[in-house]
Amino acid sequence: MGEFVRLEVEDGVGTIRLDRPPMNALSSQVQQEIREAAHDASMRADVRAVIVYGGPKVFAAGADVKEMADWSYQEMVGRSAALQASFTSVARIPKPTIAAVTGYALGGGCELAMCCDMRIAGDNAKLGQPEILLGIIPGAGGTQRLPRLVGPARAKELIFTGRFVGAEEALHIGLIDRMVAPDDVYTEAVALARTFATGPAYALRAAKEAIDRGLEADLDTGLEIERVQFSALFATEDRAVGMTSFIEHGPGKATFVGR
Repeated sequence: MGEFVRLEVEDGVGTIRLDRPPMNALSSQVQQEIREAAHDASMRADVRAVIVYGGPKVFAAGADVKEMADWSYQEMVGRSAALQASFTSVARIPKPTIAAVTGYALGGGCELAMCCDMRIAGDNAKLGQPEILLGIIPGAGGTQRLPRLVGPARAKELIFTGRFVGAEEALHIGLIDRMVAPDDVYTEAVALARTFATGPAYALRAAKEAIDRGLEADLDTGLEIERVQFSALFATEDRAVGMTSFIEHGPGKATFVGR
């Protein structure tokens, strides 16, 4: 457990909790602790779904600008790789992931939320990539993940202007997937995560792998990734459980075992 980031586990749901008041600034230490928590969540068998949560007031308001203000080009060359690796570790968690967003998710905070499979946000949330206002560009995936979510033209407008996006607009453009009252954000995320935690673990993993890897490839390669993942699931116990339950009781009645 890190000083500012911890992994909490209950009923198959792991919560990667950011806790660096007042704004969860993503310092080098926080980045490293996120990477460690993501690794633990990936490896632990008792974690079947993951929530990334910054607490009831703010998700993460971005990088620690005070920390990086005096860094040289040579320093940033090395540090930028570690920054991207930290966020990629969340994107590569081989289990369903949900960002539970309250308040600000700006810069690195928005990039961290975009690393998750889904985003549930409070109606008070503000998201954006304001790095241009500092004379830089997003450096933890914003120029790559934002266009994949909202399209290249809209992503360019947001990155070129650095403007903040309210929750309602974020929902409209596909930057978030569900908008709820701020007090309900984490509860909604847990409820959704628990549906995944009781699902067929290897099928969920295969679906995530096929979608994510397929988006990085041409259609024929993506179809081959899907075919291999689909076939492999016939070696799992959950496949047998699911099909037997369907034949005997109809759809949606199976109790999966995660094997």
